[in-house]
Amino acid sequence: MLETPHITQTEPCQAAVIHVTIPRSQIQQVMGPAIQEVIGAARAQGIGPVGPVFAHHFKMSPDTFDFEVGVPVSGPVEATGRVKPGHLQGGRVARTVYQGNYDQLHAAWSQFGEWIGAQAVRTAPDLWEVYAKGPESDPDPATWRTELNKPLLD
Repeated sequence: MLETPHITQTEPCQAAVIHVTIPRSQIQQVMGPAIQEVIGAARAQGIGPVGPVFAHHFKMSPDTFDFEVGVPVSGPVEATGRVKPGHLQGGRVARTVYQGNYDQLHAAWSQFGEWIGAQAVRTAPDLWEVYAKGPESDPDPATWRTELNKPLLD
């Protein structure tokens, strides 16, 4: 289920991130540990997290994900292990919120992509998801909320 998509302006936000390039089939094994690692580093440095976990995808192919798992932070990130300083860019984005299980995110993106295509806007190659509410807050996937963001080139 998608909320009504819209175009909005975002502010840049600094983040602690872990960059991973993996086969799509490994996403379930990689996400959980990366999330725990990036949250742990932000907490250990006393800078966050100050917002929900996100995944910033740079390239998506049929076989591979190239992305960063991150959390917004309140101050500079000191690199430690796989955790590095990063950011989400500011600018105009197309945005919606998907409510439901993560296994339907691909279908949600497809539906959102159709809406974006009808808007006569140019889009950047990247995208990001913000996991506003997930299994850490409620085991019922019907309550999970994922913000979908597609940067615009204008």
